[in-house]
Amino acid sequence: MALQYFPEATVFYRTPGERTLTEEQAIPASLRYPSSFMKVLCFFALGRPDLEDHWESLQSKEEFEDVRKRLCSILSNIISTASLLLATSGVFVTTGSPVPYFDYSSPATYFLLFMSLMLAMIAILTSGFSMIRWLHTDRRWAREQLRPGGYFLLSYLLSIVMPILFVGWSLNCFIFAMLIAGFYSQNTACRTLTAVWLVMYVICIGVILMEFAWRYAKGLKSQ
Repeated sequence: MALQYFPEATVFYRTPGERTLTEEQAIPASLRYPSSFMKVLCFFALGRPDLEDHWESLQSKEEFEDVRKRLCSILSNIISTASLLLATSGVFVTTGSPVPYFDYSSPATYFLLFMSLMLAMIAILTSGFSMIRWLHTDRRWAREQLRPGGYFLLSYLLSIVMPILFVGWSLNCFIFAMLIAGFYSQNTACRTLTAVWLVMYVICIGVILMEFAWRYAKGLKSQ
């Protein structure tokens, strides 16, 4: 009897080593369905509301180096911005107003300037620690930290997000301090310029929030 060959019945088997490698590369179940809060943190930290792309980047040495360089660049820019805010707020806190129509020594203005100063210090510290952490991190350690999810995932994301939040809070405290000083000024031109600045600030914040919302919604649809 002649033997018949059925191509559709051909079965390919993988070796145990290949099967283990595939299982290790697959994203763990603890990271597949993050909560809404985790999705927001993922978006601010990694640019996407999920961990699929970031987990894939941890499987390749070249992709992991690109991720590390990008995050270190972001943290370096945060340190530069926070240093500028620290110096500027320090000047306003330690010196008086050079002109009588722009007085920033009121309690509310001084408190916001002091908060901007403190938050800028915290931003520099957190950014520095996070940069040191990423410079000494390899992809195997990053995978092991992410794999359990929960608190370890939260700590992983906050190491990126917290410096951004602190420098953002510092900048907004400084802006509101200047707005209060401007609106309490007795000079009409100063109040007018402050009003124009407030309108520009609101427009910029609105555009940024709309852009973030659009990108976040787009990321959710692509899941």
